[in-house]
Amino acid sequence: AMSKSAVKISSDLLSNPLCEQDPVFLEMVTAFDTAMKRMDSFNQEKVNMGRAEAGETGGFSSVFPSLNMAVKRREQTLQDYKRLQSKVEKYEEKEKTGPVLAKLHQ
Repeated sequence: AMSKSAVKISSDLLSNPLCEQDPVFLEMVTAFDTAMKRMDSFNQEKVNMGRAEAGETGGFSSVFPSLNMAVKRREQTLQDYKRLQSKVEKYEEKEKTGPVLAKLHQ
């Protein structure tokens, strides 16, 4: 959106009556307009490439289903670890009696 705005500003400057009166100013504004149009086309290419790459990476999940399964297993294991870690912390805070020590060791 910024590059589109810059192109609009440069086009508006180019159509300004001051450009007709001063050839030096016209040359500078024309150069500015050309630069803004190039920048806009470059930005559009980057956006299109980014969209294409984003579409390609989404396809990898179907090519490598084992990766998705590994990620899901890791997330599940991490949740289990956090749950058990909170239990350990709870037992460590309690008084050190026989049953608590047995559960803590377990």
